[in-house]
Amino acid sequence: MNGLIGKKVGMAQVFDEDGRQIPVTVLQVGPCVVVQKKTMEADGYEAVQLGFGEQKSHRLTKPLTGHFKKNELDAMHVLREVRLGAEDAGVKVGDSFSADLFEGISHVDVIGKTKGRGFQGVMKRHGMGGGRASHGSGTHRRPGSVGQCESPARIFKNKKMPGQLGNTRVTAQNLKIVQVRPEDNCILVHGSVPGPTGGILFVRKSIKKAAKAS
Repeated sequence: MNGLIGKKVGMAQVFDEDGRQIPVTVLQVGPCVVVQKKTMEADGYEAVQLGFGEQKSHRLTKPLTGHFKKNELDAMHVLREVRLGAEDAGVKVGDSFSADLFEGISHVDVIGKTKGRGFQGVMKRHGMGGGRASHGSGTHRRPGSVGQCESPARIFKNKKMPGQLGNTRVTAQNLKIVQVRPEDNCILVHGSVPGPTGGILFVRKSIKKAAKAS
């Protein structure tokens, strides 16, 4: 299994053997239950659908209610599909995975959605310097000229302009695992993690660090 669905619990601090303070982000990973298994014969690829978090059954749609009822599983809040490797051939519906999946792993990648900042100007969104701060300039925080004269008389695509900031899918790569706590279904990682406290994440074994190790 390459990764698990999780939740951002918040920030904390731990101390290493030399007494140095290490800021960490606490991530709850699992328990994740296998809700469905995709096979090469039926679907053309090998994968499992993982479920995470409790959900009240009356909040589900009828198709989802039947989806869980088919395998006699409790309702789950989040569903996500994860590809399987050759070593995961024995995984079956109903199996549960938790933080102990990351024991012996040094780094992870964390995928989540950043906090939404709403509609923002170019200074906050793109870090532009803005206009003169002197009295009466009238261009303190404006983007400046954006046109292209008479030809081609339009604004080119991908021009840095005001607009929606945040609420985008982001991957924080190569975060070091400081501690794994299977009894609490938690791992402690060194580094910042996208999204608010309580936000849903996907935590996977680091791709780049694994490639270097191999």
